[in-house]
Amino acid sequence: MCVFRLRSVSALLLSLSLSSVFMFCAKKSGQDAAPPAAAVAPDNVLADARDGKKYKTVKIGEQVWMAENLNYQADEDGSRCYNDSASYCDKYGRLYEWKTAKTVCPAGWKLPDTADWNKLVTAAGGEKTAGKKLKSKSGWKDEDGNDGNGTDEFGFSALPSGFMDNNPDSENGAVFAFVGNDGFWWTATENGNEVYDRVIHSDGDNVFGYSSETRDSGTSNGYSVRCLKE
Repeated sequence: MCVFRLRSVSALLLSLSLSSVFMFCAKKSGQDAAPPAAAVAPDNVLADARDGKKYKTVKIGEQVWMAENLNYQADEDGSRCYNDSASYCDKYGRLYEWKTAKTVCPAGWKLPDTADWNKLVTAAGGEKTAGKKLKSKSGWKDEDGNDGNGTDEFGFSALPSGFMDNNPDSENGAVFAFVGNDGFWWTATENGNEVYDRVIHSDGDNVFGYSSETRDSGTSNGYSVRCLKE
């Protein structure tokens, strides 16, 4: 069952491509590019051989997920830290454009598609409550400052990492928004001129599915990446 939810934003953000997203039921899955470097995951830890960073991992249902957002700086210019601050990368991981997100996971891991996310949501209790169960126990606030924390029942520890809109008219070429409020994650799924993501809001218990209506603009947004073991 598909559930539609569109979040209200300020006048400043109405110009962002996020306002063009809509709810969908995904029917296509897949990933085009092979992972670029080796990594292993002993003792629930993913060790990225490319830069030495280590990530917690967690098994939920039959899947093994990263329990942290990816923080790998790819060679291409396709990722940034929130507000271009390394402290945000340390806490929330990097924000990736879609073309980079498709190829940035280490070897043996992949950018999950919509079918993979659907399996996660089902294992976490279904679309109406999975968001709360996957969110971390701290760090989530809605736009009014109210507590939006989750229960983190599975150790997924989803964080409100916000998003980036590559806006050439802005002072630094991008607008950053919603850190502390919402989390956005790319999927590997595309369908025609659309690409898909997953969103968890601070003031809701759902995991929402949105699509970027126009690939040329929507995929330049910066969202987080959670890699899935192949």
